[in-house]
Amino acid sequence: MIDFGTQDFFAYAIFGLILNFIFSIAFGIYLSKNIGIEEMMLSKGEREQPWWMGLTLAVPFAKMAITLYRVAILQIYFLDQGRTHKDFWVYLTTED
Repeated sequence: MIDFGTQDFFAYAIFGLILNFIFSIAFGIYLSKNIGIEEMMLSKGEREQPWWMGLTLAVPFAKMAITLYRVAILQIYFLDQGRTHKDFWVYLTTED
């Protein structure tokens, strides 16, 4: 039998995963509307995701927090400084 504390943990974990997918999909749709899917495919670099990115799915809300961090970077360091959504996309997908 699962005690109440364990049920709470799993509820938070599932809620975190759902929010992760909602935020990630919404951010992807936002970028594709502002850049264009074809332009995104043409300007995408070869950068691989860090090894720990897959582990963030095991921690509730972690990947959602990373997506929100990326949204903040887009707004503060790109759009507020006059750069474009495409500049942000190239930054995310290209090794320096």
